[in-house]
Amino acid sequence: MIETRLLQYFLAVAEEQSITKAADYLHISQPTLSKQMMDLEENLGKQLLIRGKKKITLTEEGTFLRGRAQEIISLMDKTESAFHENEENISGDVYIGCGEYRSTFSIMQIIRSIQEEYPEIQFHFFSSNADTIIERLDKGLLDMGFLLEPEISPRYDYKKLPLHEAWGILMRKDSPLSEKKELSFSDLAYLPLIMPNQTSNKGRFSTYFTNARVKPHIVSTYNLIYNAGLMVEAGVGYALCIDELINTAGSHPLTFRPLSPNLTSDVYLITKKYQVFSKSAKLFLNRLETDIGKL
Repeated sequence: MIETRLLQYFLAVAEEQSITKAADYLHISQPTLSKQMMDLEENLGKQLLIRGKKKITLTEEGTFLRGRAQEIISLMDKTESAFHENEENISGDVYIGCGEYRSTFSIMQIIRSIQEEYPEIQFHFFSSNADTIIERLDKGLLDMGFLLEPEISPRYDYKKLPLHEAWGILMRKDSPLSEKKELSFSDLAYLPLIMPNQTSNKGRFSTYFTNARVKPHIVSTYNLIYNAGLMVEAGVGYALCIDELINTAGSHPLTFRPLSPNLTSDVYLITKKYQVFSKSAKLFLNRLETDIGKL
């Protein structure tokens, strides 16, 4: 069994790329740390570090361990924080996974009101696509996630929120399609499309294209909109995305056109079944329940 201390030592070496620098950071001797790393490799039966003349790099196994070690340390910090919560003055950490949605501004308003009353509560946001957020929920690294119309699984509890997002096409302003106020799926025939890569979206969009008798020409996929916007700006293609994530006003070279008929997605709160929440997470969930419809 690997000690948590050894994982912390290993992460320091991976970050500093040097036994000497990591030892200084950890306030231990260089020979001690070097031996600890050799013992770790012997224990696992794998080489983790490539010891070069100028710096240390990770082997494939070392890279794998770094990812898992970061998850383990994060989970332990999260667990310890929950036990240190004060009974009277609620404090602690709330870990939330979320995609990029404009409608979650309402959730941020709730967070602001909570922090005004309970300044010792800290909120930690992890932004990614649905698949990665679900993975981190499974590992206990997140308390909850906010996702657009996720695939239903018996492992989770789902709550539909009064939040909605509209889908459309992000394009260059010099595109001929920018002259239209809205686009149909038929307008997308033969266009080079940049599609969201979330598993939950693939089946839904496939149905719309099939109904319009259009075979999409997909040239790229994305998980967060910023790089998709850069691809559109560079002329790679047209991005299927939700509205209001990129400010296209003024001299910005891009513009957004909604799809017709109107295509929207609902936002869902997702939590693991039978999950035990910290007091700070419970407070947030209760406030979300009472306030989300008022914003």
